[in-house]
Amino acid sequence: MAKNKGVHITRRDDGRWNVIRDNAERASSVHDTQADATTAGRETARRESTELYVHGRDGQIRDRDSYGNDPYPPRG
Repeated sequence: MAKNKGVHITRRDDGRWNVIRDNAERASSVHDTQADATTAGRETARRESTELYVHGRDGQIRDRDSYGNDPYPPRG
């Protein structure tokens, strides 16, 4: 089984918002607002120590947070 690499907040065709893990076939949860979906996704990402990706209405990633194993000091 593959390790979860991220949690994505994406817009559905009906205007609601999905919380979906990488490699998942179905959404973990569906919310009426992006803010509600982001809150739920953030809790999931923290619990699973992974990345959170928030996609805008156009599908592009507009925000990203890491709750995993971040290197310190950061590279670059």
